[in-house]
Amino acid sequence: MRSRNAGQHRHQRSGHGGDERGLAPALGKSFGLAEGEGRSASIAQQTSLDGEPPRERLKAVIQLYSERLNPDGMAIELAIRQWARSDGTAAAAVASVDAARLKHVAELYRATGLDAEEAEAQAFLFYCFIFGQSLLFDERGPRKRSQLVAKPAEKLLN
Repeated sequence: MRSRNAGQHRHQRSGHGGDERGLAPALGKSFGLAEGEGRSASIAQQTSLDGEPPRERLKAVIQLYSERLNPDGMAIELAIRQWARSDGTAAAAVASVDAARLKHVAELYRATGLDAEEAEAQAFLFYCFIFGQSLLFDERGPRKRSQLVAKPAEKLLN
């Protein structure tokens, strides 16, 4: 049975004095609610072709997320996603960033010749791989990890 005060204790432990809504401006700035700022702008920049072939841009995005693992960044991403389960502002920010991620990568796949539906499905798979591989612990070292990432990444580029 859940304690009536469980939510209150959770807020006290979080250090926000029970007022998570006070974090909304920081969330908006860092996770892309403000136009031209945060994650959405970063995603647009990361996926911009700038004269590069679309497969090369996709490869560069895979390398960005798989070669430079950022445990702090992933912890923040996961914390915001957990918060989004119970907060409308956080949920809107996460949905907005996810939509931008999928849209921009789908555009890259469209530029490779895929139709819209297939490009959207491939973009979804792309981000499943990007986030999934970053959550897995591989104790065999960076070289083996790099080899393991290379094979599925290659499939995402074909």
